Amino acid sequence: MPLALRFSPLLLALLAAAPCATAQDTVPAQRAEVASAARSLQQDVVDWRRDFHAHPELSNREERTAAKVAQHLRALGLSPRTGIAHHGVTAIIKGGRPGPKIALRADMDALPVSEQTGLPFASQVTTTFNGQQTGVMHACGHDAHTAILLGVADALVAMRDELSGQVMLVFQPSEEGAPAGEEGGASLMLADGLFGDFKPEAMFGLHVFSSVQAGQIAVRGGPLMAASDKFTIDVHGRQTHGSAPWGGVDPIVAAADLVGTAQTVVSRRSNISRQPAVVSFGSVHGGIRYNIIPDSVQLVGTIRTFDDDMRTRIHADLDNVANHVAAAHGATVTTDIPVGTGNPVTVNDPRLTARMLPSLQAVVGANNVYEPPLQMGAEDFAYYAKEVPSMFFFVGATSQGIDPASAPSNHSPKFMLDESSLDVGLRAMLQVTLDYLEGPSGT
Repeated sequence: MPLALRFSPLLLALLAAAPCATAQDTVPAQRAEVASAARSLQQDVVDWRRDFHAHPELSNREERTAAKVAQHLRALGLSPRTGIAHHGVTAIIKGGRPGPKIALRADMDALPVSEQTGLPFASQVTTTFNGQQTGVMHACGHDAHTAILLGVADALVAMRDELSGQVMLVFQPSEEGAPAGEEGGASLMLADGLFGDFKPEAMFGLHVFSSVQAGQIAVRGGPLMAASDKFTIDVHGRQTHGSAPWGGVDPIVAAADLVGTAQTVVSRRSNISRQPAVVSFGSVHGGIRYNIIPDSVQLVGTIRTFDDDMRTRIHADLDNVANHVAAAHGATVTTDIPVGTGNPVTVNDPRLTARMLPSLQAVVGANNVYEPPLQMGAEDFAYYAKEVPSMFFFVGATSQGIDPASAPSNHSPKFMLDESSLDVGLRAMLQVTLDYLEGPSGT
């Protein structure tokens, strides 16, 4: 018998009517110094964000952005370290009182996307990317992240004498991934000694997110964002005239069969009752003329997973499918699965996340902080989270009255940031920072 049927209707009514503490009753108030700092810095943060938005720079090319960041940190009396992982910038704010060490991270790079927002400060920047002319746009919100962390820096420096502990500011380049043949991002910052002389006991980061309504924050303990791997598969046939396919080996037909069969790697070979997984093809290149069957076709795609064993198995299964499907067509393949080292799973430390949840609720209210589903997108913040207990959270970017489910997503040429998210992000990061520094040591 279902448990609910064991209670009488009267008892259920009494239980429903019984007074109890609500989530709001247990949420601390937003700190007065946080509210004051946010009010005074609001316009500055908006102005910084608009400036960065109008002057976006691709991964490993963030020269102007890094210079602006370092210049402002020096103006605050800090001594920034520059040139980490090409254009990374860090600075340490030392409080006047003893306390823990923490780190706060913002990413700075933009995307090869031609902006279509119509904003008065929309990007007009163009460049050549992978041999193609394209625009450059802050289509993922990293301009907002950089501006928010600059605001946090201003606020913390202003209250430095009363600050407990030390805060490392991390302005990171190349979160979107280094260009071909280059290294970059969080992994290179760590390799370049980011935590060599300053090992934080906790680290925090945020991301403005189109699927979250402005005024809300989404966070979950444990796995949050997927591991990501890039792969390439080159299908080799034998070129011939399009009118006589029997005179060669058609790599296009073999590649088409391979793409379809590869979908069974997840749907039939992976136990997705444990964790979700994705295998997607994002690029197909082959041939130059309508009546020539080419020698080869290149397939490029991505694998997303949350479980290391599944990740390894999917890599092997995709390689197996590629080789055997190609052989069935008389073709061969060269596989690179994965290409280099992809981002690991972004995992929020459960204890740290539970501890800091009231800090987020203090900023937007308990009813506006919720646990999102697992996100198949990836973040190289994951590398920091493997080194120190960390928490990464999403700040709503889509304006009230617009359905986040249908709003232009991050990476869209029409991605539109509600600038109220700048204020929420600033308040949230400040509240989390101060609450952690003044709380009990350890996560």
